[in-house]
This record gives sequence, C-alpha cells and structure tokens, in this order.
Amino acid sequence: MNIGIKKKPRLNRIGVFLCHCGINIASVIDLERVKAAISKYEGVAFARDYQYMCSEPGQELFKEACRSGSIDGIVVASCSPRLHETTFRRAAEEAGLNSYRVEIANIREQCSWVHHDDHEKATAKAIEILAGVIERARSDEALVAPSIPVTKKALVIGAGISGMQTALNIANSGYEVILLDRQSSIGGHMAQLSETFPTLDCSQCIMTPRMVEVGQNKKIKLMTYSEVEEVSGYVGNFKVKVRRKAAYVDWNKCTGCGICSEKCPTKVKSEFNQMLADRKAIYTPFPQAVPNKFVIDRESCIYFKRGKCQVCLKTCPLKAIDFEQKDRIEELEVGTIVAATGYDLYDKENLEEYRMGYCPDVIDSLTFERLLSASGPTGGKIRRPSDGKIPEEIVFIQCCGSRDPENHFAYCSKVCCMYTAKHAMLYKHRVPQGQPYIFYMDIRAGGKNYEEFVQRAVEEEEVVYLRGRVSKLYRDNGKIVVAGVDTLSMAKVEVRADMVVLAMAMRPAWGIEDIVKKLKIQVDANGFLAEAHPKLRPVETMTQGIFIVGCAQAPKDIPDTVAQAGAAASKVVELFSQERLSREPITSWSDEELCAGCGQCVEQCAYQAIEIDPKKKVARVNEILCQGCGACVVTCPSGAMNQKNFTVKQYYNMIEAMV
Repeated sequence: MNIGIKKKPRLNRIGVFLCHCGINIASVIDLERVKAAISKYEGVAFARDYQYMCSEPGQELFKEACRSGSIDGIVVASCSPRLHETTFRRAAEEAGLNSYRVEIANIREQCSWVHHDDHEKATAKAIEILAGVIERARSDEALVAPSIPVTKKALVIGAGISGMQTALNIANSGYEVILLDRQSSIGGHMAQLSETFPTLDCSQCIMTPRMVEVGQNKKIKLMTYSEVEEVSGYVGNFKVKVRRKAAYVDWNKCTGCGICSEKCPTKVKSEFNQMLADRKAIYTPFPQAVPNKFVIDRESCIYFKRGKCQVCLKTCPLKAIDFEQKDRIEELEVGTIVAATGYDLYDKENLEEYRMGYCPDVIDSLTFERLLSASGPTGGKIRRPSDGKIPEEIVFIQCCGSRDPENHFAYCSKVCCMYTAKHAMLYKHRVPQGQPYIFYMDIRAGGKNYEEFVQRAVEEEEVVYLRGRVSKLYRDNGKIVVAGVDTLSMAKVEVRADMVVLAMAMRPAWGIEDIVKKLKIQVDANGFLAEAHPKLRPVETMTQGIFIVGCAQAPKDIPDTVAQAGAAASKVVELFSQERLSREPITSWSDEELCAGCGQCVEQCAYQAIEIDPKKKVARVNEILCQGCGACVVTCPSGAMNQKNFTVKQYYNMIEAMV
C-alpha cells in the first residue's frame, strides 16, 4: 500500500518518563519491568520514573533532561493527554525543547484502570503502548505555532439569563459584545417564571433590572429577532452572517407606545403565556420586553392573509409600520462566539400514559409558572384552564420524560425537584385550603439551602410527597384520577385531582442541530452542546474560540447558570487580553506528488480549509482554518492527505512496534 510519506530522519535520543500517579498506575503496573524493557528499545536514550511527574519536582526532572541537550524527544507515560499534555509541552518549551516533540503514553485510563485485576496483562500492555508512542515520537517534527491577530468583539447567541450575564461580564471588562436572540425580546425562559427557589424572590424583579442594564450598556449591541445564517473563519477572526428577520415595523421609529396593538382587531394565542391568553397580531411578548419594539406576526395578520385591514398603519402616530420590510443579511466580524441557546421543555404529548386524549387541566411546569405569575393571564390566581375554577386538589408529577432511558431521556433535568417544591408551596400560599400532592422517584436537592427548602414545603405547607411512579391518568366525574404505586409501602394510590402539573424534562433548545452545524461544534449523547473536558474545560468546545454556557450545555439552575456565564466571559476576556493568538500547528497537509485533485477532501472538510489549486489541480490546506480533525486524511483515496505529527507512516510504525 502506498502510504504517501517521504522518508525523513528519525529521532534517536528519546527520553522516557514513567509516572507512578500515586498508586493509580504503580499499584497495577510493574514500572521497574516497564523501565527495563523500554530502556533497551531502539531510539531510547534513558527511562526514569517518579511518583508524580506532574508535580513541581517531577517537572523539574523533566526540565533538567530537556536542558541537558542529551535528548531530542520525550515520551511521558502517565494519564490521558487531555489532562497533562499541555503541562508537559509548556515545561519542554521553557527548557528549550520544541513542545511538539513531547508525546504522552496513556498507561492509566487505557491500561492500569481497565486491567486493575490483572497486573501481568497490564504490565505487558504498558510496554506495548510505550513502544508504539516511542515509535511515533521518533518521527515527530519540530512544529511552530503560527500567530494571528484578534478581533476584540464577542458574539453571544441566545439572550436568556446565561447569555445576558455573559454579555454583561464581557462588556464590563471593556470589550464590545453583540447579543443575538431569535425572539424579539431578551430574557428567555426566566422572564416567564414567577418566583425563584429557594428564596422565593420575584423572577421579574431580578430579570427586569438586568434586562434594562443589558439594553442600556454602550458596549452591548442587541440583535433580537435575528438568527445566525452562516459562520466561517477561526478563533480571533470569525465571520458571521446574521439574518435580521422582518418585523414589518421600523424599530428606529417605534417607541413602543402600543397604540397599534390596542387597535389591532386580530387575536391569537400568546406563546409567552403558554397559550393561556391572547395577544394581538402586532405585539411585544410581554410588558417589560427589551427592546420594547413591536413585531407583526405575518401568519396571523389580516393584511398579509387577505390584503386588507392596515389598522396599525393608520393608527401609528410615528408611521413606523412597514409592510414592505424584508429579511436582511448582516455580516459581522467577531473574535469569539458564546453559545447560550438555552433549553425547551419536552412535549407532554410524548407521554402516552398522561395524554388522556387532550385534557387542558394536565399542564406542564412552565404553564403553571404563568398561572403563578402576577403578570400572567390570571394575575397570579391559580385557575384551571378548562373552566377557570380554583383547584382544591392538585397533583405534581416529577421526572416526566427524565430518568427514563427506555422510553425518553436517561438524564436528570436537575431543577425539577426544586421547582416542584416551589410550585406546591406557592399553590398553598394562593389556595390555603387546597392540598398539593407530589409523586416523585427520589428528591435531588443539592444546592445551598435546597434541602431546607424542601423540608419547609413538607413541614410548613403540608405538601404530601408520594414516592412512586404514576401509571396512568383518567377522567372520572369531572376529576382527573392519578393512579400509581407508593413504592415505600407498595400500596396502590389514587388521587382525585382537579389539576395535574407535569415536571417535563428539559431538552436542548429547538433548532439546536442547525446551530451545531453552523458553529461546527459537537453535541453529547443527549443532544446538548458538548464541552471540551467536563472538569478542566467545562465552558470550552473542541473548536477554539467557541464557548458554551447555561442550559445549552446541560440542565442547570439559575445560580449555576450565572456562575458558568462568568466562567465563559472570563475565557473570552483572557483571549481578548492577547494582541495575537497562537494557533495549533498540528494541521493537515497534502503531498502534491500523490494528490489527484479529486476534491473529496474539499467536500469532507467542515471548516472550508481545503481548496483545489486551479493551476496545479492539487489540494491546498489553509493552515489557519484547519482544525486538525483528520477527516480529509481518512477520505483521501490516494493517500496524499496527512496530518503533521499524525502521519500515516507514524501509525504504521506504531502498529509494527506494538505487534
């Protein structure tokens, strides 16, 4: 097989460092045997071991070897390179050795941990892993990271609490921010909430000042009623095309006076109020909306449907109505992108056992929030959607779609236990004679003062907790019968309720798949945006310069969301503090002698980093755009595409050394 690599000089002075990792490695692998075997391997100058190579004394041993000039490459046998590759490469650079001549052999996760019960097998495997990595290290090139200028402006996609807090933190650090949201107002789902746990302070009292602060911050440019159309470029120099959707209202003229909405004859259900109340065809989502600008709903507007009406045009004193307005594309240049796309609730119609055909008095938790809210459709009074009566008995069912790997989602939505306790407590405040019941699997109240909050619900508000799953709901003489089993007593339970509230699973925001494709980032098994490392890089993605925050990453409560927003903002500010950025030099390259110019690599590249040279008819790689994913290498039928220090020849050498 033609592997398409010209023969290059190989390194023959490799220093090998074996880490005990306390007892993680040393208690399973016989490091003395490994050291003795590897010391005899071709190209190895020496092999040493130390209890903690990542510690300061261990690093000093490492640096001394680099400074001695006796080695031209290093292999560290330790834990995953995701943890300490940067540590060792930085140490090598400080000691005068090119950092890309440092390789990590993972003998912890891939060896001692998985073979903890077979020391002989683990030791033999460690020798094989090291042999392969040493063989790869012998062909490593000394690479130089290119540097690029930085556009010191950030784009935050999503203007809920996570996006707003991120934007404010960046702006308050002195940098420009563009805050984009597909809705006409910022605020996200938090604007729909009533009180928040565990303090029961008003959500609007928290949100409205924050929204106003965002709207008035001179460093923040709001781009609401907008969607990302296309993203290109790279860290420090992203180019983003944004579709500014036609509002059919000139926002430069509109003052939010509301006369147009008052006169509009068309009424449709309000999405903000979870379809419990009406809004007009020309509307703002809620009274405190920022920006307070009106939008015409084209689907329900009489003029767009029949060519008649135009009442809003006739009554607007500022002549802000513009039926000829079109969507327009605006191009942005930013240095970083933060995805704060939030969440949506799983549709309750997906739960067959709770559907009962259609029952308006079986609602989800966000709908109940609107009933509780003073700005909601009932002014904060708890009334059944079907007939407006006050429910005397109400059942809350937790884990609806969550923690159900066989039928729905395996993960816990994290906040349901707490907001259900809040709902039951607030219901008792509104309906003192009423009785709330909560069906639960177990209670997860892990935040500050959370456990005490649940105890208050039980002891002070007399909320009845029933441990068990609900098997079905059915109607009987105007009541909703909730049938289940109390798993503590194994007794069958039936509650005749007036209303049922389902704690639906939090799922990734609708349309997240489209954002993922445009940003070229990854998702986890549940469809949430994936972080680069769950512990060490929780707000970074594998695409440099793109960060994630809030419920875009996973379900979380408001304090965790705000804390993570601060973390993402600090990463952006850290990046902007540099005049130029270093780029990872491990990129693809094309062997022009083997390239047939078929273009398959161009089609496969997600980063538009490859093009066909029009004169030579061969592939050319833009090293600045290339992310080193390797998709082009596996696609190339002629073996012309390779990655620096990840060449096909190196892999063949590794396999040969191991087997």
